[in-house]
Amino acid sequence: MTARSDIHDRLAASLRAARKARGLSLDAAAKLSGVSRSMVSQIERGESSPTVATLWNLTQALQVDFAGLLEGRPAPGIEITRAAAAPVMVRDGVRIRILSAPEAVGEHEVYELTFPPGARLVSEAHAPGAREHLTVLEGRLSVRSGEETEELRVGDVARYPVDRAHEIAAGDAAARAILIVQGG
Repeated sequence: MTARSDIHDRLAASLRAARKARGLSLDAAAKLSGVSRSMVSQIERGESSPTVATLWNLTQALQVDFAGLLEGRPAPGIEITRAAAAPVMVRDGVRIRILSAPEAVGEHEVYELTFPPGARLVSEAHAPGAREHLTVLEGRLSVRSGEETEELRVGDVARYPVDRAHEIAAGDAAARAILIVQGG
């Protein structure tokens, strides 16, 4: 690994950790710092070499010590949400347990879905480019994205665009799945 990529990696990890420690989304960090959302994202992925002025604005907004930014401090500890504490909602008979952190909303959301027999989860289009990744844990499900429909069994994974109307449906038996929404 080169010194340049090591610096980018440490900078990216430090800024991302600081943003998440404050519970801020990329949008919120962008608004507080005056740095565009896309630039904050590129810096956090190590894909951009920010100017000193950009770093200064970010460190001030995230309340991070500018001088200690590259010290390579350890990542924050393990966060746990106990099963009983995970938020649950019910929509169209489908039990939706939210597994992702609140700051991940709109970027990378994770859900456990529990379908009674015949239940359907119908959704309107999400943001352009949004995708879902559905993994069936129990039973069978069908997934529709736009005009295309596929049947899934235990262990099957479907990845599909959701910037159009879409639906996940159980047949005549109960089913359970993990759903990951990216850019939703």
